[in-house]
Amino acid sequence: MYRPFELFVGLRYTRARRRNHFISFISLISTLGIALGVVALIVVLSVMNGFHKEVRDRILGMTAHATIAAVDGGLADWRNVEKAARDNPHVVGEAPYVEGQGMLVNGDHVSGALLRGILPSEEGKVSDVGGAMRAGRIDDLKPGEYGIILGSELAAVLGLGPGDKVTVVTPRITVSPAGIMPRLKRFTVTGIFQVGMGEYDRGVALIHLKDAAKLMRLGNRVTGVRLKLDDLFNAPRIARDLAVSLGGYYRVRDWTQYHRNFFAALHMEKRMMSIILFLIVAVAAFNIVSTLVMMVTDKQSDIAIMRTLGASPGSVMSIFIVQGAAIGVIGTVAGVVMGVLLALNLEGVVGWVERTFHVEFLDPNIYYISELPSDIHWGDVGVIAISAFLITLLATLYPAWRASRVQPAEALRYE
Repeated sequence: MYRPFELFVGLRYTRARRRNHFISFISLISTLGIALGVVALIVVLSVMNGFHKEVRDRILGMTAHATIAAVDGGLADWRNVEKAARDNPHVVGEAPYVEGQGMLVNGDHVSGALLRGILPSEEGKVSDVGGAMRAGRIDDLKPGEYGIILGSELAAVLGLGPGDKVTVVTPRITVSPAGIMPRLKRFTVTGIFQVGMGEYDRGVALIHLKDAAKLMRLGNRVTGVRLKLDDLFNAPRIARDLAVSLGGYYRVRDWTQYHRNFFAALHMEKRMMSIILFLIVAVAAFNIVSTLVMMVTDKQSDIAIMRTLGASPGSVMSIFIVQGAAIGVIGTVAGVVMGVLLALNLEGVVGWVERTFHVEFLDPNIYYISELPSDIHWGDVGVIAISAFLITLLATLYPAWRASRVQPAEALRYE
């Protein structure tokens, strides 16, 4: 971009020991400010990515990547739907389910819950709830025995544990000589799960598919079929392809539709945090402006001599752009290296701080996790590095333009 003359002089100005130590101090502060801003951006975004990944994994531990359900009522041909879904190369697992709202009663304790009927032998294909069991096993659900597995918080609210009885009340009604009565059924708690998401730990209960179908009066029908895909980020497109290939009237939904607002909020939070943290880099860029303006004032005689020897205004401008860009490159590279190293070793650094100062950043009783998750996205690192460099390059334009406007005769009048 620059001719050798401008590059040589600009880099020499960057390396040279200056008579004005205040300018050197401001240059150092500018470089450190850029590095600090880049480190903060990389570490904070990596932590946010880590939290988002933890939340997404826990949500998908209970929510299938995609579901196929009937538009109205139960799904009678669910075995054919399973077979059709299995033919799609992107579907790696499928399982039927029955779903409905219910009310759980244990003495004076009452709580609403989402009742989900599952086939224990098939559930592991589409969810990780089997690995989240805190008591009992998912295989303990047997058809006809009316066993129920509760989320940990739901069990605590109802005061239940394995082996206890709980009454399940559904919105369906039973007409009897005594009048219209809600459907009631006594279940035995066979297990407790904890996935680390209050939405599920507090509001979901699992029962066997056949017991759920009887309770909901579905007969041989099910609510739908849950699917696991080979690429969860490609779920919307795969769901659309499945809807087209199935034909007929089915409701095909993917996991992004179930929690659209939540994931949109996470995305907006990450974007706003990036903008806020970029202000650190912007402040450092203002320091570069101050540094170069003072440098131009200090080097007016040098500029005048170069202009007298034939340097054009563009060459003078290029010299100071090179100097400002060098500060930006040094700060950006240092920040990227330190930020990546810190993000990769964040758990160890945080653990050392907690042990040394006897503090606890994350209480596992509140956040369900005890360590700061960090997930580096190299695309984010690239965007941060390029943006930081462009901001510093932009900050050099005005001082460099002022240097190009220096008139040799005026600058040398009092030399």
